[in-house]
Parts: sequence; C-alpha cells; structure tokens
Amino acid sequence: MQTILGANGIIANELAKELYLNYTKEIRLVSRNPKKINETDELFSADLLDNMQTLNAVKGSEIVYFTAGLPYNSKIWAEQWPIIMRNVIDACKAHNAKLVFFDNVYMYGQVKGTMTEETPFNAISIKGKVRGKITQMLLDEIKNKTINAMICRAPEFYGPRNTKSGTNSTIFYNVKKGKKVQVLVNDSTLRTLIYSPDAARATALLGNTPDAYNQTWHLPCDTNRLTTKQFVTLCSTIKGEELNYTIIKKWMIRMSGLFNPFIKEVVELMYQWEQDYIFDCSKFNVRFPNFKVTSLKDGIKEILSEYK
Repeated sequence: MQTILGANGIIANELAKELYLNYTKEIRLVSRNPKKINETDELFSADLLDNMQTLNAVKGSEIVYFTAGLPYNSKIWAEQWPIIMRNVIDACKAHNAKLVFFDNVYMYGQVKGTMTEETPFNAISIKGKVRGKITQMLLDEIKNKTINAMICRAPEFYGPRNTKSGTNSTIFYNVKKGKKVQVLVNDSTLRTLIYSPDAARATALLGNTPDAYNQTWHLPCDTNRLTTKQFVTLCSTIKGEELNYTIIKKWMIRMSGLFNPFIKEVVELMYQWEQDYIFDCSKFNVRFPNFKVTSLKDGIKEILSEYK
C-alpha cells in the first residue's frame, strides 16, 4: 500500500495517477474529503491534526507521501504545521512506513546564487521559518536513524489542470480570461519553474527507489531558465498573439495587501521575484539520467491547449 497524505491537491492528484500507472494499484488517498483519482483508490477520511486519525490513516502503508497543504496564513502555519509533521512522523515510525515529504524552498530565504540541497536554512519570512522548523524535525529523525524518509523539494510550480501558483495565477489564468497578463515585481530576473506533472513523476520515482531514502532531493526542472519577460514572449509565440503585461510593483502589492488578506500573506515572499531564482537539480539529473523533463515550451503548449 502506498498512501498519499493530503489528497486533492495538484501534486497529490498527479502523484496518484503516476503511482497507479507505473508502480502500484494499491493506493490510499487521505484527506478530510478525499476523492478518487483512479478506480481502485482507497479513500480514507482523516484530519492530520489528530494523532490517532493520522496513525490509522498510515496503518498498513509501505510508503507514505506527505503532500498536504494548509491555508496560506502565517498564523495557521505556525500553529498547525509542527503538529501535523509530528503526527505524520510518529505514525510512520509506529507502522514502520517510509516517508516521502514534498517540500518547498521557503526555508532557504533570500539566496544569492544557486539553491542546492546543501543550501543552509536562512528564512526571512514567517512561513519560511515554519517550513524550516518542520523540515528540521524530519532531518533530525533521519540523522538519528529513527525513520526511513526523504525530502523532495520543488521551486514554484507551473502546470495544467488545477495547478495553483503565482505563475498560473498571474499569467495563464489571465490568458484564459482574456485579460492582460501580470508580472510580479520584476520582469528581468531569471526564474526556475517546475512543471507540476514532472514534480509528481519525480516524487513517485524517488519514493520507489530504495537507495534514494535518507537524503534531500531537488526535483527536476527545465534548466533553460528564462526571465518572466522571456517567458511571456514564449507564451505569445506559442499562442500566436502578443501578450501584453503589466508589472505589479512591490509597493502596489503592499497596498493591495491592506485590503486583501491573501495578498498580504504573499508580501513577505516578494524577495523571490526581486532577484534571480536559481534552483539546481543536478543531483537528481545525475542519479536519474533517463528522466525526461518537460521543456518550458512543451509545458506552455499543454497549458494553453486547455484553453481552446
């Protein structure tokens, strides 16, 4: 049995499809209101804030993928993430299940240069400090050899279907609605984006590779990094029409945050758009040379094809 904690999100959905296609038909989807992705999926309703419910959700699992999300609110993150991580770790230890934690890059903070698996945690945001705290909880367990686990880390997503990200929200969703594209803060910094189906495929591969455990892995991205201006130009070329855009300055975002709670939560992470955002995935590429990464061009084509 391979179990996904935090079902219904884009990574969980893509992961369930990939596991079913290439690894196992015995898949358990866990969330408060899980929905089937594959015909044989086992659905298990649980609140990961509850220790006993988490224990029961993990019972009988060989591999557990932790892909859960929380509302984008710093207070909720600070209160709930440590509880959830502790419950998940304890459940996997109790049932001798391997744990695959799907992580982000917030704990690195503002990095000058390239992010690698060895980049120290230097968070400058509340959310980054919380992510660093819960990641360190797992790293300590790995170091103490109390759990067989790994960390799969991804930069910002872009992708088809219900992918939710800054790039999808400001570019693709506006294209879909026929509105002017928006660019956050700066259009001239290089960006590393990961195609959401690739992130899920790579996570499934790592989870089913025994010698990949007890390590941190940066998930594979197209290393042909573009500035947002170049990215929008590529979208224009593929769509066959010029997409004009507006740069949303930092002061404008701060001002909007006074009236919009979600935007207020984004402000502390604006540094990600103020300078180059370079995410290195060479460790994965060396270990899995046959993994086919979706190019930015092909990823954009698939996304825009949904809008026809």
